Amino acid sequence: MTSTPPRVSDVRVRRLTTTLYGYAFLEDFILLYPVYALLFSDTGLTVWQISSLFALWSVTGVLLEVPSGAWADAVSRRLLLRLGPLLTAAGFALWVLVPSYGAFALGFVLWGAGGALGSGALEALVYDELERLDAADRYARVMGRARAAGLVAVMAAMGLAGPVLAWGGHRAVGAASVLVCLLTAAVAARFPEHRSPAAGHESWTATLRAGLAEARADRSVRGALLLVPAVSAVWGALDEYTPLLVRGTGVADGTVPCLLLLIWAGATAGSLLAGEGERLGTAGLAALLAGAGLALAVGALYGTPAGLVLVALAFGGFQAATVLADARLQRSIEDGGRATLTSVAGLGTELATIAVFGGYALIASGNAHSTAFAVFAVPYLATAVLLLVGVGAGAAKARP
Repeated sequence: MTSTPPRVSDVRVRRLTTTLYGYAFLEDFILLYPVYALLFSDTGLTVWQISSLFALWSVTGVLLEVPSGAWADAVSRRLLLRLGPLLTAAGFALWVLVPSYGAFALGFVLWGAGGALGSGALEALVYDELERLDAADRYARVMGRARAAGLVAVMAAMGLAGPVLAWGGHRAVGAASVLVCLLTAAVAARFPEHRSPAAGHESWTATLRAGLAEARADRSVRGALLLVPAVSAVWGALDEYTPLLVRGTGVADGTVPCLLLLIWAGATAGSLLAGEGERLGTAGLAALLAGAGLALAVGALYGTPAGLVLVALAFGGFQAATVLADARLQRSIEDGGRATLTSVAGLGTELATIAVFGGYALIASGNAHSTAFAVFAVPYLATAVLLLVGVGAGAAKARP
């Protein structure tokens, strides 16, 4: 009895996905993530100075998000995926070699630029390569697993950062982070890329105009562009406040990291199940968002560690919905402007996230963190209703 050799396309898909999972893991396996605020504080920065650095980071991402996506469509997407980690590595090296406010600021600019280069380029490259191999239907499953790999990397970095910091201080943590960034750039070189740069476009600005023209001309593209930030922005911002929500349940500070891992585990499970979620359709996606929104509100208001199980389920639902919204966007875009329009969706997410930060500050300044979490479940219920209205309108048009 002889075994059937794997098809060439299956081998190529396996090479693509293996490279993607390795890239996604290394990109988030940064030991500086959990402790860089400590580095800033130990250097003598005030809270206002640290806050200004975070603002500079956000502004850099907002300004470069769309131009970098257009550039990815005009040149090689693989090239940008290699350049991004190198810029981030340079920023981290500045932080530990010459720790000062100016070095931290420049490091955040480099980090923001590096992140912007990969945003849009990665999704576009993966979708186009899968489509070339007649495997575009696997996109949600593949990207869900990639997001899960990134979440596992974050948890691993959280676990290793403390021992490495105790052993070698901030320089050891920074050196490990720089090394991981260099490894990420090396892995990016293994990505296959069979597309040619955008033909007939003299610059990235022309590519940008072409991509935006596609969004204006196609209603389905516009809807998919709006769905991405509607799904991903709120829970992405709330994630920054989960330690405060957990501490509000009355547990000791030493227990907070363990319960945070529960929430991260929920998000990871959502990533892994995202591929199965493609069978849901629009109505199923609406039900997923509504259920996750209700779980978030009830779990947060419950006010006990047991309620955090519902919060973890909610984050799992939101993570799965984020992957599904991205898959819907990729299916609606023509190849030429894929990275451009993905970056436009990323820009919308960044701006919406900033708005959520402001709204959260207003609500939580006079109320408990659990109340703020419950309030921000409402946008998901509203999005679910709008999706169902769209389904009803489409069904009405289909009737003779």
